[in-house]
Amino acid sequence: MTLTKTLPFLLLMAMATPVFAQTATEGDAATTTEPPADPLALAMGEEDAADSKVGDIYVDGEFGDWEIRCIKSEPPAPDLCQMYQLLLAPNDSPVAEINIFPLKAASADQPAAGATVITPLESLLTQQLGLSVDGGKVRKYPYSWCSRIGCFSRMGFSQAEIDQFRRGNAAALVIVPVAAPDQKVNLKVSLTGFTAAYADVVERQTQ
Repeated sequence: MTLTKTLPFLLLMAMATPVFAQTATEGDAATTTEPPADPLALAMGEEDAADSKVGDIYVDGEFGDWEIRCIKSEPPAPDLCQMYQLLLAPNDSPVAEINIFPLKAASADQPAAGATVITPLESLLTQQLGLSVDGGKVRKYPYSWCSRIGCFSRMGFSQAEIDQFRRGNAAALVIVPVAAPDQKVNLKVSLTGFTAAYADVVERQTQ
């Protein structure tokens, strides 16, 4: 599967919650570099924030194995941000993506957070997408739709499940390929930096 660089802006705006974490190039990152201590050192430069446009996706922080990815919004609306991790095969090729974002739950029976997972087009949709934490019981989630960039699953997490992610070491996404319906592909989701990254996106919601 070839992962695209960005999702179309119209798709982002159509979603009730943000879905925009596609693989970004290094030039997408809104990083700030310090002036070189050595006046003869070579400066790498930085992106001019004034050049960013509505709909642009940029990286605005890293916590362990998680990135904070944001989409530029029309002022005065705040930029929409969420947690992002690219999931790799054992040969380090990109296979799937996971994006997690907090929700303002109106009641205890509503999800405290949501996630969007993008898997290859060759995923067997009828077998659904599995998720487990630290080798625990697998929980199944349906696929919502597929596009030319992959198949999407929209997940909701309770506060107890978020707390489990905070305590855990690693989660696993379980994909069943169409070409081998009797097999399961387990993709590691690192939980290193999860607590700090989640706290960051929660704080952004309150600003």
